[in-house]
Amino acid sequence: MDLVVLSYVISVIGAFIALFSAGRLRPNGKNRQAYLFSVASAGVALGGIGVWSMHFIAMLALRMDVGLGYSVWETLISLVAAIAISGFAFHFVALNPTSLPRLLIAGATLGLGAVVMHYLGMYGMRFAGHFQWDYARVGISVLIALVAATAALWLAFNTRALSTRVTAAFVMAIAVCAMHYTGMSAAEFICTTDNRRAIPTGFDIVSVLDLPMMVITLAVGMSVALLVDLAFVSFQDNSAMRNRREFAASQHH
Repeated sequence: MDLVVLSYVISVIGAFIALFSAGRLRPNGKNRQAYLFSVASAGVALGGIGVWSMHFIAMLALRMDVGLGYSVWETLISLVAAIAISGFAFHFVALNPTSLPRLLIAGATLGLGAVVMHYLGMYGMRFAGHFQWDYARVGISVLIALVAATAALWLAFNTRALSTRVTAAFVMAIAVCAMHYTGMSAAEFICTTDNRRAIPTGFDIVSVLDLPMMVITLAVGMSVALLVDLAFVSFQDNSAMRNRREFAASQHH
């Protein structure tokens, strides 16, 4: 249960940072570098922390009597895909935040990106057996992802107050977790060996025993880096605004 709660907390953190970064997206601004960094921050926050890190921490809460491992390649590709698709979706909406077609297209893209990340992450699981899927629940998980992603993008560009963003982050995290656990409930693990607890090994396989350290290190590292940078940027913006006010006040005297 602790890991389930931790997965939700991680998702809340990622969602909040993504909302904060998205609120700073100004594609028509003069500082192109700052814009691209904000897009990357939103992508890393939502895709890398809110979805990917949440997924693998939640996977650790799975209690099974089967030895598990994870393919490094599928695990890393799912991370890159989640970040890239999330960043693209934020950028696409930022070009015209009032456009409903853009919101729906980006929401569908972001939702399918979350689905790809989730099921690619599961495809990367290694155990002595195979999955048997309940496709009705798979469909429900896809529908949840599409609705949640569209809502996430709407919230990202329509929330300004800090309290509203915090509330929105909690709501977004609930939707992300709902998609994940619905998708997990759609999978039945069919073991085909007598040595059920044998953990798969190989140069490209991460043991389930080593996964927590890898995922938590990445999640905490990404979160701290983004929070520190956002705090620094906010400080710069506040200083610049204060300087403009002081300059404007001096012009009146």
